[in-house]
Amino acid sequence: MERKIRNSAKALIIKDGRMLAIKQDDNDEVIYILPGGSQNAGETLTDAVKREVAEEIGVNVEPLSLEFVIEGVYGEALHRVDFVFLCEYIGLMDDESAILSSDDEVEYEWLEIKHVLQLPLFPSKLRKQIIRLVEGEKTVMYLGNEEDEELNG
Repeated sequence: MERKIRNSAKALIIKDGRMLAIKQDDNDEVIYILPGGSQNAGETLTDAVKREVAEEIGVNVEPLSLEFVIEGVYGEALHRVDFVFLCEYIGLMDDESAILSSDDEVEYEWLEIKHVLQLPLFPSKLRKQIIRLVEGEKTVMYLGNEEDEELNG
């Protein structure tokens, strides 16, 4: 059976030295992921990231720029390609409550970017690149497969 490719639009939302992440319970371990999800046919990536963030955590964002691309080639039913957009935080949706969309999503948190290297943020290759982006340093856009570590630095 041929594996399908799934595009996923993710939001990197930075405000006041912190970034917004979804806190998940992964087999009794806490991990953090960026909000976002699958792109639908006929939908642009920027529209997908706005829709997914609104659906997942009840937050309105405006995508500013595509910053990172990372793949999940192995270990999943689908070959996943994540497009990570730097997004401006517009605010909570009208109901002012987060709508977490799956049972393993605990809540969302504003994480201190200066501590992101020590936090269980996944994919882990994003950690150093997020710090570099915030500090105005050169970043790598294409991070390759999340299991490969040669582009992590």
